[in-house]
Amino acid sequence: MRKLAFCLLLLCSVAFAQKRNITETDLCNFQWIAGAQISPDGTQVVYTHVKVTPKHDNYETSLWIVPTAGGPARQLTSKANDAGPVWSPDGKTIAFSRSAGEGPAARAQIFLLSMDAGGEARQLTDMPRGAGGPVWSPDSRQIAFTSTTQTKDFEKKKPDAPEESDVRVITKAQYRNNGAGFAEIARPSHIWVVDVPKIVNEPVKAHQVTSGEFSEGDIAWSKDGKHIYFVSTHSLEPYFEPPSSELYEVAVGAGEMPSGTVTEVVKMKDGFIRGISLSPDGSRMAFVSAINAGDAPDGKVKQRSYSQPDLFVVDLKPGSTPKNLTTAYDYDIGGGIGGDQAPPRGGAGGGKLIWTPDGRGIIVATGEEGKGNLRRFDASGTGAMTPITEGNHDIYAYSFTPDATKFAALVSNPTNIGDLFFSTQPLHMTRLTNINGDLFSKLNLTEPETIWYKSFDGRKIEAWVQRPPDFQEGKKYPLILDIHGGPHAAYGFTFDHEFQWMAAKGYIVLYPNPRGSTTYGQDFGNVIQYHYPGDDYKDLMAGVDELIKRGWVDENRMGVTGGSGGGVLTNWVVGHTNRFKAAVSQRSIADWSGFWYTADFSQFTASWFRGAPWEDEADFKARSPITYIKEMKTPMMFVEGDADLRTPPADGGEQLFRALKYKHIPTVMVRFPGESHELSRSGKPTHRVERLEHIVGWMDKYVEGKELHIYDVK
Repeated sequence: MRKLAFCLLLLCSVAFAQKRNITETDLCNFQWIAGAQISPDGTQVVYTHVKVTPKHDNYETSLWIVPTAGGPARQLTSKANDAGPVWSPDGKTIAFSRSAGEGPAARAQIFLLSMDAGGEARQLTDMPRGAGGPVWSPDSRQIAFTSTTQTKDFEKKKPDAPEESDVRVITKAQYRNNGAGFAEIARPSHIWVVDVPKIVNEPVKAHQVTSGEFSEGDIAWSKDGKHIYFVSTHSLEPYFEPPSSELYEVAVGAGEMPSGTVTEVVKMKDGFIRGISLSPDGSRMAFVSAINAGDAPDGKVKQRSYSQPDLFVVDLKPGSTPKNLTTAYDYDIGGGIGGDQAPPRGGAGGGKLIWTPDGRGIIVATGEEGKGNLRRFDASGTGAMTPITEGNHDIYAYSFTPDATKFAALVSNPTNIGDLFFSTQPLHMTRLTNINGDLFSKLNLTEPETIWYKSFDGRKIEAWVQRPPDFQEGKKYPLILDIHGGPHAAYGFTFDHEFQWMAAKGYIVLYPNPRGSTTYGQDFGNVIQYHYPGDDYKDLMAGVDELIKRGWVDENRMGVTGGSGGGVLTNWVVGHTNRFKAAVSQRSIADWSGFWYTADFSQFTASWFRGAPWEDEADFKARSPITYIKEMKTPMMFVEGDADLRTPPADGGEQLFRALKYKHIPTVMVRFPGESHELSRSGKPTHRVERLEHIVGWMDKYVEGKELHIYDVK
């Protein structure tokens, strides 16, 4: 028996030795699954397959399909930009989006793929400004979609017509968006409907069903196909008030009202509406909302920094009041676990609110303490919760059959980017894909350890510790504290290439969810309002102290990094302690006043500060990391995207870089051309790899003392 045990141990050691540590360039070999949709009969799942282009300068997407009974997946389309498949209710056709390339000029159109006749996909729409978000009518004969196309776009331009001016006359505070650039304010997104012929030989002319100066979205058909429900915010400048929206319906077919007639159904004055889902009998609508806090001293509705999303149901009758089903469920409806390996193209997926056929239950993904699972809530009024899935993972997308008896889900965990699973019963899932199996079978990927620790005031904080693959008890390792952004976001049980890569380079990585993080309840998330950065910094330091107390970390070899809100806290850390040997601040903020004036979203609403910079000058200054420049002595790197409109470099890394240069503190700024705030998640693959190399390179130089000359002044 002893000899057998020794042989087994030897075999395991050999198997481990044959594997290698993950590298930064493995990212270019990753594959992702997005937008998985189960067929109405539950026998197949179609999904968007995402991979890096051969030149590693972008991503390719195509449609694939896999049987739920098991077996290999097969490719349905071979184009490089096919995504977003949606089954027709009769299961005979798949609608999807195809674009000619990347960016606004690509103009995606809707294509159809017959699952009966087979053959090549056929183009259904030819909208000058593109068509997006196809939604099938109940009888599979029509598709509703949104487009910014206007009537004039169909007109042929006369040879002698003057060119349109490229000068922008900006009248709104929110006039541009990170990643998208300047908003086309004069082009709201409206709902169009196109008929689906039995045989598509050429694009079919669509007809517009909504109009006006406000955009619409979140489409749901009525059961009889004569109306479309949608969500809109009828306010020219909604940023002056807390988030709110309305539910409308528009007539699209023969019925009591003329086609195009719009009627307001529900108005939410104290919260938004999203993810609408019609009950099986068509009498109720479910949706997700986050209610604002209540009356403020000035008589206005006070907007919280973080408002937890809840599940609501409303009767579709005049004067009905939405009912919150999850007041007793103090977690996030809709999930929300953050990581760096969500599908970079094709849409992360998400999922609809799923009604049970009897209308007595609603299924949705939720976020609970860093985990994402499916939950069923009683829709009759009690809001009682029943688990559909359980596990230390993140379900980041899902779809159900119409009878809600079968579902497909995309599941990620700390050692798997994300694969497709199938289920016919609660608390059990069968794996259908292993998309990164060949690559991951060669890698030493290890599970992080989950820890809970008490902060300065006794509050419990959850964190994860990613240790090197060859970790040895009793040995002290260099540490990288990695801080998430948001600040209202959450780390959790999902795959993070960054953490695995840092650990493979010999570092222990600590990634906590300090106060302000989501998935821990309303109070935990909102406690940092008007106090960020602040006590969350103390939570982070308590986590570092916990690892030192456990004997895992060499306190003389520690670094800190974070992006966005985590970049703010990184800047804050080095202004309040010199215990870290190196810091890498990514897409950060140094001066809150500058950010208030230049970020792509408006700060008119008093959710982070009690007023404008000139009204709350002392607090803006006290919470700006640049205020503490005199105390900063830590060597710092600043990672910036040149096209970042969310945290413009001029109000973040550039300021601190200049200040530290003036002080003769070692510092460097790494700029990525053309990259937005999404560099680490969906930027150009080569840029994402270089970002990782620079972060660890800076740590190697100043935490580990390695001789690197790339950052020498030249």
